[in-house]
Amino acid sequence: MSIELIVTIAILTVPVLYVLSVYNSLATGKVHIKEAFSGIDVQLKRRIDLVPNLINTVKGYAKHEKELLENVTKARTSLMHATTTHQKAESDNMLSSALKSLFAVSESYPDLKASKNFLELQQELSDIEAKIAYARQFFNSNVRGYNTTLARFPSGNLGRMFGFKNEEFFEAGEGERKSVKVSF
Repeated sequence: MSIELIVTIAILTVPVLYVLSVYNSLATGKVHIKEAFSGIDVQLKRRIDLVPNLINTVKGYAKHEKELLENVTKARTSLMHATTTHQKAESDNMLSSALKSLFAVSESYPDLKASKNFLELQQELSDIEAKIAYARQFFNSNVRGYNTTLARFPSGNLGRMFGFKNEEFFEAGEGERKSVKVSF
């Protein structure tokens, strides 16, 4: 083999290997994002399953808080039917806000606050909320890495050529950023 042939092969091989590397990096990023989103989804489903128990516990003590309990139920239903990242984030924010209101109202019912069942449900919900926060962070860090690869040159140009698009972050809504106000 002549030196010119080896150089020509090397010159042709390096760009092909780079393109394959970028493609594989982006494809791996998409898989990581799907995995991370599934982690959020699992925790959201756990919370959805817990809400009816919480509502039933509160119903026995706070019979005149019907509107609040209906809002929690509506938010839960909305989250159950959400399909996109944006819909799930919005529905999650609605449910979080409704649950904060529910716990704020529970302060007015000493018997409810002292109920063992309510305390256990509240603790379990608190644990799930922490796991959701971690899952959101994990998802968003995967989205950040993937979107950063798409923002760089020349990997972004190659990625878009192969049909890769930026992913949405799982963001807190305006309701999550404000404190809950309850008045009697």
